[in-house]
Amino acid sequence: MNSPRGARAFDLIVLGAGPAGASAAKVAADLGLRVALVDKKSFPRDKLCGGGLTGRAIDYYRRIFDAPLPDIPLERRSDIAFHAFGEDLGLSCDAPPLHLAMRRDLDAHLLERALEAGATDLTGSMAQLDPDGPSLRIGDGKIDAPLLIAADGVNSATAKQLFGSAFDRDKIGFALEVESPGADATRPLRIDFGAADWGYGWQFPKACGTTIGVGGVMARNADMKGHLAKYLDALGINPDLPVKGQFLPFGDFRETPGKGRILLAGDAAGLVDPITGEGIAHALHSGELAARAAADALRRGMPDMALADYTRALRPIHGGLRHAGRLRHLMFRDSLRRTFIKSFRNSRTLRDEYLRLLAGETEYGPLMRKMALRLPSFALRALTRR
Repeated sequence: MNSPRGARAFDLIVLGAGPAGASAAKVAADLGLRVALVDKKSFPRDKLCGGGLTGRAIDYYRRIFDAPLPDIPLERRSDIAFHAFGEDLGLSCDAPPLHLAMRRDLDAHLLERALEAGATDLTGSMAQLDPDGPSLRIGDGKIDAPLLIAADGVNSATAKQLFGSAFDRDKIGFALEVESPGADATRPLRIDFGAADWGYGWQFPKACGTTIGVGGVMARNADMKGHLAKYLDALGINPDLPVKGQFLPFGDFRETPGKGRILLAGDAAGLVDPITGEGIAHALHSGELAARAAADALRRGMPDMALADYTRALRPIHGGLRHAGRLRHLMFRDSLRRTFIKSFRNSRTLRDEYLRLLAGETEYGPLMRKMALRLPSFALRALTRR
């Protein structure tokens, strides 16, 4: 870590060095900006997350970091066991591969790549934001820049300072997770829709262990610990493993991701899929888009235009999250549950379309249309009203 003394000027400050922040710093540095990358944590550090890198995430990684895969331990799986509301929906074989990583390894790797590109390392630094600058007070020094990208997570102190709260407690998700030590090649990659109310469970085998968790809309899950205990029992996992908890934005994104010369990216902007819980792909992509918007605005000498440009660039992501929210409304509505289970179990086309979604080969719009063909008319009316 470099410690600032006195005032130091940068072109861009990136606050938060996870996937969104590291992506933003890497892209901005590649575009020739002087970038300060700040995080209160020193890396490597642990992070609650399933750690699944979908085909969509790998595509973004390849484009941003110019490498086929992160140089870290990865477990590659092409078979996915699907369950819903306690029922077996079957095994999808030869699916587009998922790569499974420990976030401790992944985030440290992404940070290293951003620093190699030329970003200044200010990790391990407690920072106090002055949004009017924007500037950060770090220790006995201060750093300034025309623009700041805040990628400081779902509990974003930046979003709280700008908007009064980091998220809407009525819409936020919450997850609990354990790590079962020891590689287990026989344990399947598994996704359970409905393992928590309006949520899901996951079992992600990795090179050094297995990550198991449940997450759902917090307001609908007063006993998330009970959901986790039931899920661990169903999977035959030691119930006494240490449990970690974390909020999940779950698609409750900010229509305008920032204020003034401050742009929010990744979880801080609410960019998490409400059905799959995927956040890494959107984090990488939003970090890239924020950095490009910042660089372009600075090149034109118009830093105040960066937020509007970035907001426009996010429209496809926002549109996909809206579609996912509507689909979740259908999947988890009690009156439509049997229809969803039957459709997902019996329709190879629908299942393949979902797998193509994870691979980044399609979006929620086509998936919604295929789902609609198999729903009764009252479901279509419910979707229209939604």
